[in-house]
Amino acid sequence: MSLTVAVQMDHIASINIAGDSTFALMLEAQARGHKLLHYHVRDLAQRGSDVFVTAEPVEVRDEKGNHFTLGGRSRMRLDEADVVLMRQDPPFDMDYITATHILERVQPKTVVVNDPANVRNAPEKIFVTEFADLMPPTLITRNHDEIAAFRKEFSDIVIKPLYGNGGKAVFRIKPGDENYGSLLDMFDTVFREPWMIQQYRDEVRQGDKRILIVDGEFAGAVNRVPAEGDLRSNMVRGGAASATDLTEREREIVARLGPTLKEKGLIFTGIDVIGGYLTEINVTSPTGIRAIRKLGGPDAAAMIWDAIEARL
Repeated sequence: MSLTVAVQMDHIASINIAGDSTFALMLEAQARGHKLLHYHVRDLAQRGSDVFVTAEPVEVRDEKGNHFTLGGRSRMRLDEADVVLMRQDPPFDMDYITATHILERVQPKTVVVNDPANVRNAPEKIFVTEFADLMPPTLITRNHDEIAAFRKEFSDIVIKPLYGNGGKAVFRIKPGDENYGSLLDMFDTVFREPWMIQQYRDEVRQGDKRILIVDGEFAGAVNRVPAEGDLRSNMVRGGAASATDLTEREREIVARLGPTLKEKGLIFTGIDVIGGYLTEINVTSPTGIRAIRKLGGPDAAAMIWDAIEARL
């Protein structure tokens, strides 16, 4: 069965193919004989209830510096595609939210991955609080008194913007840190949304585990250890990737989340676990496929396409 697959993404010329999960999904789709189309979210257009897109056919190759060939741009109805992969990177802002509303219009004729309504309704640092008993102590607010009380209770805390991504603007505030007040002032100035404040867990020095879940089932994991002198374990921030197995606690977390993710049409998600505590559920543009495969783990891209094709 040959499918037409439209990939909504940042421009393919800008990606690092060594670790890009969207590229892994495109390679797998092409290997299965599917036709790939490439477009940016700004190429979407809605007229009445109809959605159009200006897209380019694309061929992909796993060759650094020579990883794609684009064809000519042409306008089409988006529901002429069998599958749309919503894979542009965050920030999760009004532009992102608007795209989810537009993509809803092509369903159910076209399968959109992940389901756009549930992506919109599952902001990664809010959705995770539905499983608060699995998390470290967590506060969502921009109220300074609430933050001060939380800090007094837990002493060593981490603060980050609620809709941030890729480890941007993640700060640890240690007891007695004289930058505390200035940091809150900076967050007040830069970020309009509330912030997430969590108890700092020293287990992050042993790694922040990214666990992939495909259609509700475990699909591989990678342990990401922060670089010396950095709090953040994200691989784009210098975190070192290593092979890993799941602990019994982590298997319990996956078992708890799996049915909910499947029910919401969140086919491909990536959860983050530190020291047995769930910290985030990534639904917008999860990563980790290539790192896990290179370390000898499962082929999550193949699992994702099996799940997509089963829906057709």
